[in-house]
Amino acid sequence: MLKTLRADFSIIFDRDPAARNWLEVLFCYPGLQALVLHRLAHWLYVLGLPFIPRLISHIARFLTGIEIHPGATIGKSVFIDHGMGVVIGETAIIGDFALIYQGVTLGGTGKQSGKRHPTVGENVVVGAGAKVLGNLQIGNNVRIGAGSVVLRDVPSDCTVVGIPGRIVYRSGVRVNPLEHGSLPDSEAVVIRSLLDRIESLEQQVKSLLPQASVSLNSVPNSPSAFPTLNQTSNVAVAEKTQLAVATSCQLKDKAIQEFFDGTGI
Repeated sequence: MLKTLRADFSIIFDRDPAARNWLEVLFCYPGLQALVLHRLAHWLYVLGLPFIPRLISHIARFLTGIEIHPGATIGKSVFIDHGMGVVIGETAIIGDFALIYQGVTLGGTGKQSGKRHPTVGENVVVGAGAKVLGNLQIGNNVRIGAGSVVLRDVPSDCTVVGIPGRIVYRSGVRVNPLEHGSLPDSEAVVIRSLLDRIESLEQQVKSLLPQASVSLNSVPNSPSAFPTLNQTSNVAVAEKTQLAVATSCQLKDKAIQEFFDGTGI
């Protein structure tokens, strides 16, 4: 336990540029204090001691604003930054080197027994106010954007943003865990794509309207010829319209498809 506590202490200097000296970190960082009390409570909880672990957890909540159930399993070098409002459930598992910001909830979705809280991998960053709910598997090196709501499993090496959380892959790109400003906005991308498509369709329709008008005006008044020429004109206009729609539908399909593929993640 002492080795783990030492790792929890030293990681703060790597993750927080505001950490100036060991005395300040020891007495003024509620995330570290909550972890110290939790590791004691968890050790007693594993031994099967009743009441005392929950009492320690409650005291830690009162002192730090961070609520961690004694049954939660937390790896080494975990940093809870600021931490006010963080809630970690009984069966939650957090891997090594995780970074958790204020307002995060690793909670359940019902009254079912057994494993009902998330399992978070190593090197995971959970942004401020994010909610990860249910017995989910969050892979290694995952970044969950601030305010996201994650309701399904997330594979390793990707970013999750939005409500509900949508996966945005970042293959081949190494991102600093503190660079939260580089999170993508999938909703903005897909809305921009849809607006571009609407604009393209409008231009196509405008270009087809004069042609359709000329075709109809050139039809003779003969009753016998009118149906045939009119049908021919309509077929030509329909074919051109279908071609225009097919062309416009190819615009930014990739961004839109990725958006819908990530729905509910």
